[in-house]
Parts: sequence; structure tokens; C-alpha cells
Amino acid sequence: MSRKSDRTRNQIVQAANRLFYRSGYGGTSFTDVVAAAGVPRGNIYYYFRTKDDILHAAIEYRLEVIRAMLDEWNRKFADPADRLKRFLQVVAASRHAMAQWGCPMGTLNTELGKARPELRADSRRMFDLFVAWMTEQFASLGQAEHSRAHALRLLAWAQGLTVLCHVYADPELLARETRELERWIDTVDARPR
Repeated sequence: MSRKSDRTRNQIVQAANRLFYRSGYGGTSFTDVVAAAGVPRGNIYYYFRTKDDILHAAIEYRLEVIRAMLDEWNRKFADPADRLKRFLQVVAASRHAMAQWGCPMGTLNTELGKARPELRADSRRMFDLFVAWMTEQFASLGQAEHSRAHALRLLAWAQGLTVLCHVYADPELLARETRELERWIDTVDARPR
């Protein structure tokens, strides 16, 4: 694809990604994506034949963003506990969006699990990426035997908090509780001092 073609495709994917987050996959029409992307309707069909194709591209886009973020944290923070805390800080920093729309990963997975279970495995890859990364971090904290369980627990707690933040429209709940989870990370750090 040419650069212009790449830009147009990315414009469509990013517009769809925002709409899927704010309105849900089911609540977003092809026409909504066309309008948000600012691309003539006929041009969208050059890149995507169906809304499901756009969803797959939006998930790939999210995965790229997550991978880049995790790679940056791995480079920037030498301590795995600091990396895990950075995850929580990013969750807390997103608290206003979470209060309004919920977690972008959680809401999409929940919606697809109910309405389009055949698409759930593709969407779940975002969670799988975080679980694998967190498992590595907990293993580096001396928790090899329990690293996956700790990773699932941390992600479950964070997801539960984003749901409550959204239900109660209380962004500060998310900020307070993520600080508690940071303290929990310190308690599971089993490295010799």
C-alpha cells in the first residue's frame, strides 16, 4: 500500500476503534465508521468488506499499541514491581474515560462474548498479552510458582475496579484502589533484600 493508502486505512481503523469503545461493537454501524473516519463510503470497501474485518483490524491496532507500551515499560523500568505499578498507574490515569465508558478491553470482550462469541477469541488476545507480560513480571519478583495466578488476580482486580468505576461513575474509586493494588505488589515481591 502507498503511504496515503496506509494513512486512510489507519484513519478508518482508529475511528472504528474509538467508536467500538464508546458505542460498542453492536452499537456502531458501518455508516458511523464512515462518518467518523471522514472517508467516502466507497473508499472503506477498498480496505474492509465487512464490519467484522474492521473489528479485526481494530483489535490488531490495539495489540500493537499494547505491545509498544509494554516494550517501553520493559526498557524504561528496570524493576518488575515498577513495571506492574506502571500498569496500574495507566489504569488510574484513564479513570475519567473508564468512568464514562468502562475499560476498552473489558467492554469489548464482554459484548462479543454475549453477542458474537465467534469473535471473542480474537478480542481475548489483548488480555492474553497482558497476562503473559504480568506473569513474566511476577516470576521476576521471585514468584515463579504463582506468577500466572498473580497475573490473573491483578488483571481481575483491575477489571473489576474499572467496572465499578463505570457503574458508579466514580473515577476516584479507581485511583484510590489502584494505589492499594500497588501496595499489594510490594507484599508479593519475594526477592531477597
